[in-house]
Amino acid sequence: MRNLDLLNDFPFTFSQESTVQISEKQESRCSFLRKRGIHQVGLWVCECRCGASVTSFGNSRLESDTWNLSNILCPCRGPSSPIAKALCSWKDYYEWRCIPLQSPVSLLLHWPLTVYHSIQLAGLGSLTSEISKLCIHYLGPEKELLQLAVFGELRALFPGVFVQIELIGPAVPHHRDGDKIDLHSYAHCIEQDCDCRYKNENTSCSIGHTSSAVTLQLHRGYYHERFLDISKDSHPHLVIAPNAGIAAYASWLPTIELIKEINVPAVFSDYCEEACNLAACCINAVTNQPPRLPIQLNPFRQPMVVEDSLLHLPCYSNCFLFAM
Repeated sequence: MRNLDLLNDFPFTFSQESTVQISEKQESRCSFLRKRGIHQVGLWVCECRCGASVTSFGNSRLESDTWNLSNILCPCRGPSSPIAKALCSWKDYYEWRCIPLQSPVSLLLHWPLTVYHSIQLAGLGSLTSEISKLCIHYLGPEKELLQLAVFGELRALFPGVFVQIELIGPAVPHHRDGDKIDLHSYAHCIEQDCDCRYKNENTSCSIGHTSSAVTLQLHRGYYHERFLDISKDSHPHLVIAPNAGIAAYASWLPTIELIKEINVPAVFSDYCEEACNLAACCINAVTNQPPRLPIQLNPFRQPMVVEDSLLHLPCYSNCFLFAM
């Protein structure tokens, strides 16, 4: 609670509306999205309480690959310049991608930007300039399964690197277990005449291609159950578990033991600082080791407060993180 002002500190023109006003019930996620014409559409369908759930993750390859925004407001094409220095804030990212601060795309891009930040924290940032393939094991995806197209932004964040992400968790539907999704380009805008639409046509989210810069593969089950099978072709450089909730689920314990055994950097995030403290205690009980990186605020947390948090604390998706 002492850090409340810091938690709510974002550079966006909508920051008050998406933090304080939602907390005080002057606004809601639904009203925020509705004002911007993105309520219950495209990649935004699960961003409010009346939206789709992961159980609706059906037979389509992706729910959507469009931002439902104009090309001025979204990163539908490659960057105009390479990253000159490591990105450390949303302001850095928006300036680099030439996106105005009224754009809400950070509400979805916190997933790939948290991956990017985790790689920097784990000391793998310099490695990406030396290798041609980066392998990430991504644990416990839920809402992300309806927003997979946003991971295409990793193409811009790691140019020239083939990024392979194995998404493993019990929320992956049975019929999607083993699906491979290649992201050949970026999620596109709503403009009919934008060149992103033609570049993306029939290639942005397809199964079976191998030429993309970002490949996602889905695996149903727990990491400790699926690791041997997955690691035959994909030994990770990094394990990441967004919004992990380690203290709440006993199923994490054998996974923590496995991560310790394979000795791979692992970054965990959660909705609030207390959840990370509880998680770190659980990990310490299993490993007898303190966190490799201390609990810290994620600069790329989602800039919209969780509505009606059961913890009665200010909560944000991917808010705090630490590493073992």
